[in-house]
Amino acid sequence: MKGWKKFASDKWYMIPVFLFLIGVGVFYAVIGQDSYLAIHDDLDLFIPQYRILKATGSFFSHNAELPFLGGISRDAFPSEFSLYSLLFFLLPDYPAYIVAYLLKVVIALVSCLLLADDMAKNKGFGPDFTEALSGRGERAILWGCSFAYGILNLFPAFGIAFASIPLVIYLFRKVYREPSPKWYVALFFYPVVSYFSYFGLFILFYATLACLALWIGCRLKKSHPAGFGGLQKKAYLSWPLALGIAVLSLGYILCEYRLFGLFLLGGTETIRSSMVPGALSWSEVFHTGWYVWLYGMMHANDAHQYVVLPVCAVFFLFLNIRYMVRGRAGDMFRDPYNLGFVLLILNALCYGLYYREPVRNEISVLVPHLTGWQFNRTIFFNPFLWYGLFFLACCRVYVETRKAERDLIRKLGSAGVAVSILLAVGAILLQPMEFNDLYNTAAGTAYHIVRGGYSDNLNYREFYSEELFTQIKEELGYDGEWSVAYGLYPAVLEYNGIATLDGYLGYYGQEYKDRWRKVIAPALDRVPESANYYDHWGARCYLYWGTDVSVDMTTKSLRGLTDQDIYIDTGALADMGCKYLFSRIEIGNADDVGLRLAGRFSSPDSPYEIYVYTP
Repeated sequence: MKGWKKFASDKWYMIPVFLFLIGVGVFYAVIGQDSYLAIHDDLDLFIPQYRILKATGSFFSHNAELPFLGGISRDAFPSEFSLYSLLFFLLPDYPAYIVAYLLKVVIALVSCLLLADDMAKNKGFGPDFTEALSGRGERAILWGCSFAYGILNLFPAFGIAFASIPLVIYLFRKVYREPSPKWYVALFFYPVVSYFSYFGLFILFYATLACLALWIGCRLKKSHPAGFGGLQKKAYLSWPLALGIAVLSLGYILCEYRLFGLFLLGGTETIRSSMVPGALSWSEVFHTGWYVWLYGMMHANDAHQYVVLPVCAVFFLFLNIRYMVRGRAGDMFRDPYNLGFVLLILNALCYGLYYREPVRNEISVLVPHLTGWQFNRTIFFNPFLWYGLFFLACCRVYVETRKAERDLIRKLGSAGVAVSILLAVGAILLQPMEFNDLYNTAAGTAYHIVRGGYSDNLNYREFYSEELFTQIKEELGYDGEWSVAYGLYPAVLEYNGIATLDGYLGYYGQEYKDRWRKVIAPALDRVPESANYYDHWGARCYLYWGTDVSVDMTTKSLRGLTDQDIYIDTGALADMGCKYLFSRIEIGNADDVGLRLAGRFSSPDSPYEIYVYTP
């Protein structure tokens, strides 16, 4: 009992984190598949892909063709050597999704703790902040900020990759200062918790820049105090660090050998070659960069604008004004806080530059294999930078105010830091956004309890409606025939074991995209916005609406639907081998376009009413 009391007294800041993890696990276990999980870029994307891999036994297969987009290579799907993928291989889909979320929080917490302790040990927090994180106050701040980073509502499928960013920085610091086989082995296996095209390429780029910058800095000034992060200590190129970069590169190549095979050896023109994300003017580039610096972007929406940004901006001004007032302007260039702030700006600017057509063209000319490469994904590193700077600001304010002679200043400093962290955590948990599954599930459950009904949004069980589609397949005598979806995501069909000619994938053949365009040409001719969307992107290879620009298929009511007719080239669809068209609406002009109703299906357990047509 005394041991627990001592733990509660000394390590009290750990208790809320453990309670949160337990509480969230119990909450999702109780709610089950009635949870309201993100559909856009989540349930409509990776979950059905893992379902296909499991259903076809293709997780580790080679030369396999999947019943998706008319028969696509297994290599176009996620690598089997990924922690996220392995979870879906080992567990049923819904539990795998929830476990991945909890693991994301734990990995972020552990990664941040390791990195912070290493930096504290090597006096890497700044020229005026050399104390180790030994006091309870500093440890509480570290745990609070690390926890906040862990619960960020980021792109779910890459939540673990986001969470592990501080881990790879820690590993590079280790191979730089204490090169040993264990750190190289850890770097080699790091790609298991990362993803190359979203993070890995940029991690290697940043690491190479750091290696060169440290070498150049040391050559220019061989005798100097530790600089950014307490790393500068050698006057020659760090071969241990260079070897670490090579080892990590090899790890990515082996972990994601399928991606590298398609990327370098595929020989097939893909939709990346025809993607045209935008053509902004220079003023629009800077405005876009400013916007994402302030608010982030959908897949990396970290809620920093509410609390973290104001705290970090005020501390940035205070820190550098104080350096100048004290005649120590040189320390501004050695403070890791300022480096982080500069990287935030550069990443945001890079995001805007991606939409500058001449810049993209230059990259395509220099490196043809990078045509269509989204180099603006550097913005994915900003969540870690924001919360890393937030930790530095809170911790340094806390330490400075603890030194004050007046008790009031000490209390105000501690209270201000505590309130800032609590508000930051609250903003993350309570921000209504696409990927905030916890908030959306709690809100949807509360709606059901209070009003006695269900919201218009589709929960996990309703979205996939397994029982209904099992019934449909039985009554149709379905036996793997190619099908398409209208008024519902193709992901619903894919999840339920129905082969689809349509689908959502960011990397497939341009020839297939052109063939599909013939099918949807009547709709695209009527809606220029849809034509621009498909022609300049094309990852959503869907049947488009011929009257409405978009219809909200995440809802029961299909918000935005104004027309019951369908606009397709039925002959082109039949030529692609389509046997069934699954629709959530009764198509008004079915006879005119050559569609025959094969059945109408519904179930008490599903909000869908499905009309199945044959071309």
